[in-house]
Amino acid sequence: MTTTIIGYPRIGAHRELKFATQHYFKQRISAQELQDTAKKLRQANWHTIKQAGIDQIPTGDFSFFDTTLDTAFLLNIVPKRYQDLKLAPLDEYFALARGYQGEAGDVKALSMKKWFNTNYHYLVPEFDQDTQIKVRDWQLFAQFKEAKAAGINARPTLVGPYTLLHLSRFLDGKQPADFVAALVDAYAEIIGRLVDEGAEWIQLDEPALVFDQTDADRALFKQLYTAILSKKGAAKILLQTYFGDVTDSYQNLTSLAFDGLGLDFIEGKVNLDLLTAQGFPKDKVLFAGVINGKNIWRTNYDKTLALLGQLDDVADKIVLSTSTSLLHVPYTTKNETKIDPAELRYLAFAEEKLTELRELDEARHAKRETPAVLANRHLFATPRYEEDPAINAKIAALKPEDYKRLPARKERLAIQAKEFNLPILPTTTIGSFPQTAAVRKNRAEFRKGNITEEEYTAFNHKEERRWLKIQEELGLDVLVHGEFERNDMVEYFGDNLKGFRFTENGWVQSYGTRGVKPPIIWGDVVRTHPITVAESVYAQSQTDKPVKGMLTGPVTILNWSFPREDVSPKVSTEQIALALQGEVLDLEKHGIKIIQIDEPALRENLPLRKKDWNSKYLDWAVPAFRLVGAKVQPTTQIHTHMCYSEFGDIIEAIDALDSDVISFEAARADMTLLDVLHDVHFETHVGPGVYDIHSPRVPSKDEIVKIIHEILRRIPKENVWINPDCGLKTREEPETVASLRNMVDATKQVREELAHESQPTV
Repeated sequence: MTTTIIGYPRIGAHRELKFATQHYFKQRISAQELQDTAKKLRQANWHTIKQAGIDQIPTGDFSFFDTTLDTAFLLNIVPKRYQDLKLAPLDEYFALARGYQGEAGDVKALSMKKWFNTNYHYLVPEFDQDTQIKVRDWQLFAQFKEAKAAGINARPTLVGPYTLLHLSRFLDGKQPADFVAALVDAYAEIIGRLVDEGAEWIQLDEPALVFDQTDADRALFKQLYTAILSKKGAAKILLQTYFGDVTDSYQNLTSLAFDGLGLDFIEGKVNLDLLTAQGFPKDKVLFAGVINGKNIWRTNYDKTLALLGQLDDVADKIVLSTSTSLLHVPYTTKNETKIDPAELRYLAFAEEKLTELRELDEARHAKRETPAVLANRHLFATPRYEEDPAINAKIAALKPEDYKRLPARKERLAIQAKEFNLPILPTTTIGSFPQTAAVRKNRAEFRKGNITEEEYTAFNHKEERRWLKIQEELGLDVLVHGEFERNDMVEYFGDNLKGFRFTENGWVQSYGTRGVKPPIIWGDVVRTHPITVAESVYAQSQTDKPVKGMLTGPVTILNWSFPREDVSPKVSTEQIALALQGEVLDLEKHGIKIIQIDEPALRENLPLRKKDWNSKYLDWAVPAFRLVGAKVQPTTQIHTHMCYSEFGDIIEAIDALDSDVISFEAARADMTLLDVLHDVHFETHVGPGVYDIHSPRVPSKDEIVKIIHEILRRIPKENVWINPDCGLKTREEPETVASLRNMVDATKQVREELAHESQPTV
């Protein structure tokens, strides 16, 4: 065995799993039909990987929603409220993922958070006093048997116990230590069952090892694996890490009885220093992550072979692998017909990365320059794009005052209060409304040239008018135009900026059935024309209430695109920020007084090591956001939005964005972030999302009233906005209207309560 991968995409090259799952949710197909679709996709993946010449193929990386949820479900880490629904296993699994509202009961979904430094989301497992860990007969075993039957050299994989505990939520006073013994027994049972089924290698994913570790963390890891490895029997255990280096745990990893260690040499460049300084055990196999699993550029073979030469000096047995699961890149460039072939040759999606692994392995063993190496060298010697000197001169000329907005926020907020005269607890939404089949068809017909631009715009304006009327009838205070002209929030802006490239089928899973097509930052980014002004101005002309201008922020555009590797992220982000600054000033000039600059991905690329947070990220990311809105008038209110990340530890940086209002998730998670805002005297006005839009369930008015009271116990009422926790693009219209009506009615009730409390007693 000399080549492998950590994992492979699973939604289907044309999102077949997404559509099948959605059909199942709508009861258009049976559970068996959904399983049949999943099986076809798995087997197609295995065939592709095997035909590419990869020696060992992971199984268990396929999931209907999320592999962290799969592991929790396998271990029966299912809160009682879901078990009480008495649903079939597959439906119980989906209830955890997206909530349930029906004859069996009414429960919210589990919390959802970003998976390390990616745009993928995982479901947060919950441990409580009722948790009884035991091994269920879930899909891990069935998928391994299925692969073996198909003649695949399969390696079953699942999330390891340390990462599972690290990422989970603990209730009822429970702590990770309370579940160590049960987890050890469960993982030992899983390993034993897989060995009995014919597994030779078993992969346990422990990406949480790339975080900073305390002594207690290291002790917990050692306690778990000393016990598990003592019971592994004939199994060979691959301990797989990704997204960074294992500085804090390298001694643990090399001293314990693992048979293989999977290390990332792309983001975890320090791993090479660890091996060089401390050596690598001769009794272990190094699974070397040398192909970038998170970006789509071709690998530079000369540089990678040089790295492998250094690894050969310290490790006797090396298997070439990817730095992460290929889940984070699209399936194949074969499905791209509109990208210039001269440019397409610079790109490598999941299938192409398999070929890169094989070609590197062949070159490594050939000890000579193979034709593949020579062709790759020629590619990297060929200029890929032409630099734009004007934008880089603008960046070089930026001064500290260009990043600072005046007057100070407290003074601005007082000015804006008089300008807008909004009620206490103003209500709004995050931006988008449901993208119906008709909306998507209108956009598709325009792109195909089947309708004129006038017809396309007329349809969108009709939808805007309809939803503006709905918002007014519901009683929302600050409206949005609905974003019917937009597909993905980042793709839309990239499509209107010079310097981006786009795919037809470059779908990447974000969460569950949600797929995105990240743009590719090809070269220097420049704004050449207004992007959102016409739609925002039209919407504002249709109502007397303020309508928000809606932009995606520079850091999110960077983080949700495939970035360049030839310049720093800082340079690309500043280019995007200057482009957006022009858009903000155009919106303001045309009478748009509230402008939302979304940064849901701000925390996403925060370095996983705390010592690097400021110097390698926040020191340029925060100023880049400020640059966008620094020149607007004090009467213009700047909003931003963030979601599905743990923001409490960078709350000072978020306040330093110097926006006037920020909205974020609250309803799906606990109220910990609100406690942090209270403790640090957060200045920015806040809109904690009062209901979860990623679930189809409709929250009741009383439920939202309770959440608003929870918010007001922590945040002064004068600083609070009321809104959903994210955009409503993926929701159906009836549930959207019902949820918003309950949100507005709940707000009105709380306003009345506050007014009554403020009346003097006689």
